[in-house]
Amino acid sequence: MTIATTARSTDARTAHPVTFPRVVLAEWIKLWSLRSTYWTVAATLAAMVFIAVVVGFTSRIDDEAVAAGFNGTMAIQMGYTFAQVVVAVLGVLTVTGEYSTGMIRSTLAAVPRRWPVLAAKALIIAFVGGALGLLGVAAAWAASYPLLGSAGAADLADPEVQRIFWGSALYLAGVGLLGLGIGVIIRHSAGAITLVLGILLMLSTFWQLLMMTSDWFTRLYPYLPSVAGERIAGPAVAPGDAGGIQVLDPWTGYGVFMVYVVSALVVAVVLLRRRDA
Repeated sequence: MTIATTARSTDARTAHPVTFPRVVLAEWIKLWSLRSTYWTVAATLAAMVFIAVVVGFTSRIDDEAVAAGFNGTMAIQMGYTFAQVVVAVLGVLTVTGEYSTGMIRSTLAAVPRRWPVLAAKALIIAFVGGALGLLGVAAAWAASYPLLGSAGAADLADPEVQRIFWGSALYLAGVGLLGLGIGVIIRHSAGAITLVLGILLMLSTFWQLLMMTSDWFTRLYPYLPSVAGERIAGPAVAPGDAGGIQVLDPWTGYGVFMVYVVSALVVAVVLLRRRDA
């Protein structure tokens, strides 16, 4: 009797309530326990550095390339277009991987309210995506500097370079969140990855074909998810009409992009709470 009472009191002392910081810690451990996470981080940084080296090398040996805009700013700017693919896939796999293995049942059993799980995953993915953006741009600048020299490398004190630096982090954080939201909605890796990459890469190209048929598509083009979101990290274009297309201000474009991201996450929360694991 004494032994049983002692065991029960010991269990009561070691039991911990489910708090949001503990959920975040659990999700952080799960993310970095996967080999794919390390491959994703390495691939993202490698892609951004590779593009910077290619631009720097091209501008060094070809004067016409310099005239066409191959410079230090482009060297640190182009990498996000490749990095967004990897970060989007990471956002998807963060949740679909649990559905494929059945681990999601254990996760939701431990956190019955469910929404803290998605909030914790979103916080971590946004942090990882943003950190990759910052590290990737910094690594791209460091890789291109020996090729471009102090005169040709991007000036880190330039406000435009600062926008690219922080904008890449913000955009990749949003891309990761979009992948996460779509992953929760679809719940299957292949389908979710196809959809999120279609939105980011293929939708704008398909829309340009539709623009030939009606001005209505031309007016809506700047508000497509990737077109709007990339304004925060993309080439500097004065807001207004550019080549017949209305260009959004960088922060306005990013705000439009985040509307899509938040909408996907809201739908994800609703479905996560209503559907069976």
